[in-house]
Parts: sequence; C-alpha cells; structure tokens
Amino acid sequence: MAEPILVIKDLHVSVDGNEILRGVDLQVPKGEVHALMGPNGSGKSTLASVLLGHPAYAIMQGTITFKGTDVTTLVPEDRAKLGMFLAFQYPVEVPGVSVSNFLRTAMSAVRGKDVPVREFMQQLRETLDQLGIDQAFARRNLNEGFSGGEKKRGEVLQLALLQPELAVLDETDSGLDIDAVRTVAEAVNRLRGPDIGFLVITHYTRILKYIKPDRVHLLLGGRVVKEGGPELADHLEEVGYKEVRKEFGIDTDQAPELEAEEQTA
Repeated sequence: MAEPILVIKDLHVSVDGNEILRGVDLQVPKGEVHALMGPNGSGKSTLASVLLGHPAYAIMQGTITFKGTDVTTLVPEDRAKLGMFLAFQYPVEVPGVSVSNFLRTAMSAVRGKDVPVREFMQQLRETLDQLGIDQAFARRNLNEGFSGGEKKRGEVLQLALLQPELAVLDETDSGLDIDAVRTVAEAVNRLRGPDIGFLVITHYTRILKYIKPDRVHLLLGGRVVKEGGPELADHLEEVGYKEVRKEFGIDTDQAPELEAEEQTA
C-alpha cells in the first residue's frame, strides 16, 4: 500500500455522552479509493463528520492525521485549507445564493485569497464541460428545488473545483435512482488520480459497481472489524450485515441504538 495521506488511530467519539465510535483504526493512501461499508447505526456518517471537524461530536480518544499533520483539534475551515473535503449525504438548500457565487466563495476560502471573477468563470465553465453538466446549472440557487441527483452532482462539481487531496463521500448514492448513481460515479471516476484519495461511505455495493475501490473497510459497532479488497463488498452483499454481526459477535440490537445516537447530532 502507498504512503497513507489519512491515518486514523484508536478514534473514540461521543455525542451527548453516548459513545458512537469505539476505537476506529483506518488508513487511506493518496491515489486510492477506499470504501467504508456498514449497516445503519454503525457510525459511518459520524466518522465522516468527525473527519471534517463537526463541533457536535466530542473526540474522547485517538488521533486523525492528514498529510503528516495532526488535525484532530483543527476547525473545519483549516482542514479544508489543508486539502480535506466532505460531500454531504443531505446537501442543504440555500435560497438566494447561486451555485456559482457559492463555489467562488468556497474556492476563495480554501485558497485564502479572493479568486478573480474572470479566472473563476473560466475554470467553472471548463469543469462543467468536463463533468457533462449543463452551464445553466451554475446560475440556479444552491440546491433549491434540486433533485437528489442534481444535489449530488453539485457536490461533485464543488469537489472538482476545490481539488482537495482527500475526498470523503458520505453516502453519495443515498436516495438516488440507478441513472443518477451512474452519473455521479462517472464524474468521480473522472476525478480519480494519483493526487487524490477517496473514502466512499456507503450501505450498498451498487455505487461500487461503478466506482471500483482499491480497499474495503467494514464498520460494525463503532469499529473497523474487517478489511479487504473489492471482494469484501461482494461478500457483504451476499450474506448481509446480520450474518456478519453474528460472525463478529456483535449484538444485533446494538445497531438501532447507535443509529439513534448518530441522528441526535
């Protein structure tokens, strides 16, 4: 495995006094796509939020290291400036703010300086063409009236423009029909390369049929309990999470509790 760009060690996280992550160990190298799979309530979305510094979660123990820098206590904007990116499971609507204005503001924040309008617009047009997105998309209000697929394409557009070195995709396939999943996956595949690492978080294997992972991690009960190649995702699809919980001796009643705790935040 190549040198990891992201290293998570013994990460314990709680919200409102309830422990959700219970000792996560995980590494993602630059230039690779890693998938994090697990049932509802296993802590997947919690991990995504913690990686980018969501203030609602308390890190009780462990470290998050990115490009050799301990980012465990950094605020979200500082992590973004270092090259970390999170594509949200449920992107929010922002009435009155166009996609283009939002993206230019985001680029300026990450770069730490104002991006000239002409430079930004040229890059935006080129990126829209690269991703196969209509130019009119940028003139719409951010996520207002967007379908699920349009919201996720907007996240991928933001990813392409910000050019991070680590992209965390939190259940990007959630709520999408098969055509939208394929469209988003194709856009992600265009962005794959030696200069970026991906952590794709998902319940199912359907998006992994289009985004082939280099490595798969199984999260159960707040811990990574198994790792393997793409064949691990196929195994999980075949046997289901209930059988895998039995394999690792994890109480099947534990998941609903964790799910409720995750959604509290």
